[in-house]
Amino acid sequence: MCQLLERVPDTSSSSSDSDSDSDSSGTSLSEDEAPGEARNGRRPARGSSGEKENRGGRRAVRPGSGGPLLSWPLGPAPPPRPPQLERHVVRPPPRSPEPDTLPLAAGSDHPLPRAAWLRVFQHLGPRELCVCMRVCRTWSRWCYDKRLWPRMDLSRRKSLTPPMLSGVVRRQPRALDLSWTGVSKKQLMWLLNRLQGLQELVLSGCSWLSVSALGSAPLPALRLLDLRWIEDVKDSQLRELLLPPPDTKPGQTESRGRLQGVAELRLAGLELTDASLRLLLRHAPQLSALDLSHCAHVGDPSVHLLTAPTSPLRETLVHLNLAGCHRLTDHCLPLFRRCPRLRRLDLRSCRQLSPEACARLAAAGPPGPFRCPEEKLLLKDS
Repeated sequence: MCQLLERVPDTSSSSSDSDSDSDSSGTSLSEDEAPGEARNGRRPARGSSGEKENRGGRRAVRPGSGGPLLSWPLGPAPPPRPPQLERHVVRPPPRSPEPDTLPLAAGSDHPLPRAAWLRVFQHLGPRELCVCMRVCRTWSRWCYDKRLWPRMDLSRRKSLTPPMLSGVVRRQPRALDLSWTGVSKKQLMWLLNRLQGLQELVLSGCSWLSVSALGSAPLPALRLLDLRWIEDVKDSQLRELLLPPPDTKPGQTESRGRLQGVAELRLAGLELTDASLRLLLRHAPQLSALDLSHCAHVGDPSVHLLTAPTSPLRETLVHLNLAGCHRLTDHCLPLFRRCPRLRRLDLRSCRQLSPEACARLAAAGPPGPFRCPEEKLLLKDS
């Protein structure tokens, strides 16, 4: 805290005093200088006619005395205010919003209960539901029921506004599509911390700066994660996403990765190497569907890692997409017979794989034959 002190000009002082004081006129003393001490190091005599001392230890300047510029002793400065953080609390609607019936203008209740209205609302799309929310306050509360919003699609939006984010949180969807949007890291973290029941998250085409929010957000119910075509993703960034959080609780011996419960993972078009694939096998052992299409570094050694005896995905993989992986050769095809649960194998656009070798694999299959609706696409009916 600073105190502004003004100096009263002295018209009766001598010319020498005015010359000496002209250098310090219009300025204030620093905190290191004691009260009553001028900048030239001189201190006026105590009890002079230009100043007097009060009982409280404060020194005052008599108007017209021409005394030096004085500072008043102040109390301790209050602590600085902490920066104001953004506070935006959005709570989801209750599970059973009241009232259970629709009140009419005449004072009676509509004969159809809320459960019957919700069965009608389930046949409406998002636009129709938004129109119904404008009918009355009761319909507006009922239309926020999360059973009416199992999936929300905000893809291809250039910017996401705060009302959009608040509407997503209030509806509590199980699947959220944010592909090719301009969502920021702060917005995504804000959403994930309030969507604890989210099961499917699509972030394809977003920037890694925003996707990195997954490294610090809890995802207990997540089962599908789509990270296709994210630019500038390196092994170090994938390592940060796959490894368990470093802030484990004291005494906790078992550390679970963030993608421990994910069953379907889409990583098409990423710079995924065998080092990241080893981490994937270790920290995402429950994958049943894996999309590695158009990954330039995926080759025969990668297939060997996926189908090795120590790989947990050897017994869990059902769908495997390796389309556009140009490093795959015919030597890796017999390795797929190690996966007994494999039902779909996509090898389209793999230039070094011959159609004849793929046809032989389809005829033998792991453990039975496949059908080929397209070239290098192997399917088996479940």
